[in-house]
Amino acid sequence: MLDETLAEQEGDFDADSRWALAWFEQCGFSPGEYGVAETLSKAKNTSVSGLVEAGIVRSKAGKVRLLKPSELSGDWDPTTDKRLTTWEMVHHLIRVLEAGGEGAAAELVAKLGSNAETARELCYRLYTLCERKKRAAEALFYNALVQSWPEITRLAREGRETTMKTETADLFE
Repeated sequence: MLDETLAEQEGDFDADSRWALAWFEQCGFSPGEYGVAETLSKAKNTSVSGLVEAGIVRSKAGKVRLLKPSELSGDWDPTTDKRLTTWEMVHHLIRVLEAGGEGAAAELVAKLGSNAETARELCYRLYTLCERKKRAAEALFYNALVQSWPEITRLAREGRETTMKTETADLFE
């Protein structure tokens, strides 16, 4: 029943993230054959070159693999990303959480705005998939973000409220 519910949520994800989820289920972060990746990309209404452009895969020498959170760019900004994906949001949140803690993740959640909730849904889906496939090391990434989510969103909300109060005070000075 849980798997059915989670599968229904996949409709909330962009085409690149749906491809990444299917690829992750098959290969995890290990490389796979380019031909298989391209066939899957057509089924998910995207392309391998588009996935490379989105910054979520590496394609080289006939192999394709998803980038790990630690391989993602440290200067990524979702407000300027021209091909923003839910997959990317989740993995940048994991990268930021590991590097800077809940406060840093909260700053990113604030930038993501309403997209943050879709990222949480994908993270929970990935955690469940890792549990089912017995991928304990990968499950740890997603579990850490899921467990921290209430505090991260609280901090993001407080940050927005503080910013709004400051901006309002500045108007009356």
